[in-house]
Amino acid sequence: MTFRKYQENAFQTAIYPGKGDNFYYPTLGLCGEAGEIAEKIKKVMRDGDGVLTEVKKTELKKELGDVLWYIAALCTELDLDMNDVAENNIAKLLDRKKRNVIKGDGDNR
Repeated sequence: MTFRKYQENAFQTAIYPGKGDNFYYPTLGLCGEAGEIAEKIKKVMRDGDGVLTEVKKTELKKELGDVLWYIAALCTELDLDMNDVAENNIAKLLDRKKRNVIKGDGDNR
C-alpha cells in the first residue's frame, strides 16, 4: 500500500468536528498517540527491566498505526500528500548525510 492510498482510506474513517477544515484535531490526536507510545516504552523500562516482549511489541504496533492515522489525517487537512511528505523527508535526510550534517540540530542544516 502506498502512503497516498493509506491517506485516502484513513480519511474515510475520520469522524471529528469540522472534518475537512480542522487541522487542530488531528494535531492534538497525533500528540496524544505519540504520548501513548512513550508511556508504553516507559513501562517496558520500569516494569519489564527494558525487555521488549512480543505482547508489548504488538501493543506498540497498534499505537504506531494510530500515529500513522493521525499523520494521514493531518496531511489531508493541510492538503499535503503523504507520499510527497515521505519523499521530501528522505531527500532531506540523504542530503544531510551526504554533507555530514545528519547529527546536530536545526531544521535548515
